[in-house]
Amino acid sequence: MIGSSNVFLIGPMGSGKTAVGRQVARLLDLPFIDSDHEIELRTGADIPLIFEREGESGFRKREREAIAVLTAQTGVVLATGGGAVLDPDNRRLLIERGWVVYLETSVTQQAERAGRTRHRPLLSTGDPRERLEELMQVREPLYRETADFIAVTTRRRVGHVAEQIVQAYRGANANR
Repeated sequence: MIGSSNVFLIGPMGSGKTAVGRQVARLLDLPFIDSDHEIELRTGADIPLIFEREGESGFRKREREAIAVLTAQTGVVLATGGGAVLDPDNRRLLIERGWVVYLETSVTQQAERAGRTRHRPLLSTGDPRERLEELMQVREPLYRETADFIAVTTRRRVGHVAEQIVQAYRGANANR
């Protein structure tokens, strides 16, 4: 949404949403929020435990509730979970309430970044690279459909990506 004071980052796990989001927030002098972190704070449980106890559907319900609350704020930079775009209501709220940036990255880059942690329940079974490719087939069109701007993060420095986003954001808001 051009003219919004919110910047929402979407993209797959390992695309750099948290790192880039923190930099964008610093450059715009706005608070940074990570939706997964907020879910953990609200539940007192980490994401893998929520998946273990409630399954993906339970987590997605909590994510939907968090996105509704977090996107209602004004003047924030919000990094969403990689699967947030799966829910049509989440996509609608992101589009209506903020300027949405898709952090596009390669599956190879995702595997390098996301594979370094056990905090990724969707990668805990089978071949992580194959799973990342499956997830991208479903999610990538949704990322593109939701985004106002696409920033490629593969093999790019966080600061450079953040500066590119801020420049595009300011340009989009200057033209409203």
